Amino acid sequence: MRAPGEQEPESAQLVRPYVITNGRGLPENDQFNLITLVTASEERPPSHLDPEKRGLLELCSGGYLSVAEIAGHMGLPIGIVKVLLSDLSSDGYLITRAPAPPAQLVDVSLLQEVLDGLQARFG
Repeated sequence: MRAPGEQEPESAQLVRPYVITNGRGLPENDQFNLITLVTASEERPPSHLDPEKRGLLELCSGGYLSVAEIAGHMGLPIGIVKVLLSDLSSDGYLITRAPAPPAQLVDVSLLQEVLDGLQARFG
């Protein structure tokens, strides 16, 4: 048992991610990037899910979160989170959505015309 404030041994830090993913790496068709949005589906997960997967589903049940946010909340490396997300998504327990595209730049003269029209109408 470690004393309060004592760091976990480096070997334990390396083994834990390996155990969480059962030694698997990212799938070839990795569909998750840092800003992919994820939420839990209506599908009820089985009761025998790993604690990390169960925690991930509970976290995502409140609405859409990005992969980066999920990793931060769970305190796990991005790669590990992507493996867990991939498993849960392929089993139908997660819904993914592409992030909102960046806004298109609007012509400043068009915005000025709209502003002038609003000022003329409403003073």
